[in-house]
Amino acid sequence: MILTDRDIRDALAEGQLSITPPPPDEAYAPNGVDLTLDARMTLYRDPAPGEDPVIDPARPGYNFRDAIASMADDIEIGPEGFVLAPGRLVLGWTSERVDLQPLARLAARVEGKSSLARIGLIVHLTAPTIHAGSTGRIQLEIINLGPRPIRLRAGMKVCQLILEQTLGVPQNAYRGQFAGQRAAG
Repeated sequence: MILTDRDIRDALAEGQLSITPPPPDEAYAPNGVDLTLDARMTLYRDPAPGEDPVIDPARPGYNFRDAIASMADDIEIGPEGFVLAPGRLVLGWTSERVDLQPLARLAARVEGKSSLARIGLIVHLTAPTIHAGSTGRIQLEIINLGPRPIRLRAGMKVCQLILEQTLGVPQNAYRGQFAGQRAAG
């Protein structure tokens, strides 16, 4: 069951989840709440001359954090914004921290905004699920699939959080590889 704006406000008031900083009234949609883009991003760089450009996630000992650290840099979006070229992938973060209490029977999805999708901006490639018990800022896999560059600005509405009630309480709160992930910087 997807929570309505009223249900989301009730869940916030009852401490079942927290969104910090709290969303303003205009962030609420009938079935979700808008989240904004943080100023910190991770920008992939081209391979250095002679560097093997192939990523091998099935290689023994592969670690996604090490792989990203070896081929990307953290940047800050300045006042002029960041221009995302067509076909380019960056990792972004929400400005808001979202904490889902383990016993609240809530999970969430992060979804793109249709107004941005219609110009080619995708904010998650295949990873929309925010598991019950998750805490922290939400990392976004942002790619421009459109025909023109898109200017990203810190604080812009970039995605929607859709909250769903689970049928029960998980045996364990989320403890996967992204547990407690932090924004760059």
